Amino acid sequence: MSKIRCVDLYQPSGIPFIDDYVFSKQYPYELLPSLKDYVTQLVEEGIEGYTLWKEGVLIGKEVKIAPTSTIIGPCVIGNHVEIRPGAYIRGSVIIGDESVVGNSSELKNSILMRHCQVPHYNYVGDSILGNYAHMGAGSILSNLRSDNHSVIIHNDGIDIPTGIRKIGSFLGDHADIGCGAVLNPGTIIGQNTQVYPLTMCRGVYGPDLIVKSTNEMVIKRKEN
Repeated sequence: MSKIRCVDLYQPSGIPFIDDYVFSKQYPYELLPSLKDYVTQLVEEGIEGYTLWKEGVLIGKEVKIAPTSTIIGPCVIGNHVEIRPGAYIRGSVIIGDESVVGNSSELKNSILMRHCQVPHYNYVGDSILGNYAHMGAGSILSNLRSDNHSVIIHNDGIDIPTGIRKIGSFLGDHADIGCGAVLNPGTIIGQNTQVYPLTMCRGVYGPDLIVKSTNEMVIKRKEN
C-alpha cells in the first residue's frame, strides 16, 4: 500500500492551507469525508490576502472568473486562477494557485493543488489532483459505483475497502489524463504517469508509466 500514500503521490504545493490538509492523513481517500468542514472553516476564518467574493467563496489575487460560470460555496480559489465560461463548481472545493477550470467542467468535493488544468468538459468529483496534473478534453473522474456500494481500491490484487460511498480519483503530481478517458471510482494515478486517450482505468497505476489501455502499460523512457 506504500505507493498510494499522500506522500507518494504529492509534493508540497507551497500553499500552506492546502499542504496542511493534504498531508494530515496517510491516504488521500481519508481526506474526503471532512473536506467540506475544512473548506467551510477556511472561508469563515479567512486567509490572509484572500477576499470574500460572495457568500461562501473566498478568492485570492488576480483571479479571472467568467460571468457565465457558476460557483457555489464553500469554495476557496487561489491566486492567478482562471475560471472559464460554463464552469460549474458546486461546493467543498479548493483550487490551488495558477489552476484552470474550463469550459463546462464540473467540480465538487475536491482539491486541485498547484497549476492543475481541467480545461474542457471534465468531471472531477470527490478527487484530489496533484501539482501540474492535467485532464484532457472530456476526461472523467467517476465517483459512484453502479451498485451504489462503498468504493473499494484495487491495488496489486489487494482490495482496500474505504467505507466511503463516493470517491473519484487521486492524480499524482504531473499526471496527464488523455482526452475521453474514464477513471473508475477509487482509481489512483502515480506521479508523472500518462494515460492514453479513451482509456478506461481501474485500480492503482504507479509512477512514471504510460497507460495504453486498462491493463497495458510501459515504463516511460528517461530523457538523457
